[in-house]
Amino acid sequence: MPRRTQRRGFLAGIGALLAGATADEVMADGVFEQGSSEPDKWLDALTATHRQLFDFNTHGDGIGLIHMHNFIETHKTAYNATERDINVVGTFYGGTTPLAWNDAMWTKYKIGQALNLTDPATKAPLARNWFNRYQQGDPVFFNGLLAAASIENLTKRGATFLMCNNALRLWVGRLASMGLGKAEAIEPEIRKNLLPGVITVPAMVIAVNRAQKKGLTYMRT
Repeated sequence: MPRRTQRRGFLAGIGALLAGATADEVMADGVFEQGSSEPDKWLDALTATHRQLFDFNTHGDGIGLIHMHNFIETHKTAYNATERDINVVGTFYGGTTPLAWNDAMWTKYKIGQALNLTDPATKAPLARNWFNRYQQGDPVFFNGLLAAASIENLTKRGATFLMCNNALRLWVGRLASMGLGKAEAIEPEIRKNLLPGVITVPAMVIAVNRAQKKGLTYMRT
């Protein structure tokens, strides 16, 4: 079974992230979905009756995704809502930043090792993003709900996923400091290999604020 990322390990990891980038580099403007002049354009689509942002910066074996799935399903079964009546937003930053990346990036940049996730089939660090797409033989977390609550499935159901640009740049610095490439090459490669539908926002602290001003409720997972 994969191990949960411990808080102490996560905080220690922040120091490693910072080691690979200067403050100016971390806070510099990045490339944003729909153009850097419109970093809040993603909010325009959030017009449903039931809207909530799910804030998770550690993977927690997928618990944040499970909460998003349950928000949709419970509104449908208990409140007779349709999926058009529901908006859910998930956050990728800190320890969940790589959840926004495809399998190729997980393999190349040893993300399973960074997040302390082990593939039960190979007994080696996980080399693919199993939060995005469940495969036969993967651990059955939460009574099998993670398969239904995968990033891919939630995206197909209209979920919005945000990746923090500042967090991405921290991860780029970390990967470069591990000898996995030069930062100027790693960053554009990862940007080209985000999961379909993932939106890059300037800073998650701002995105959460903007979402709440838009009227979304908030849940920290």
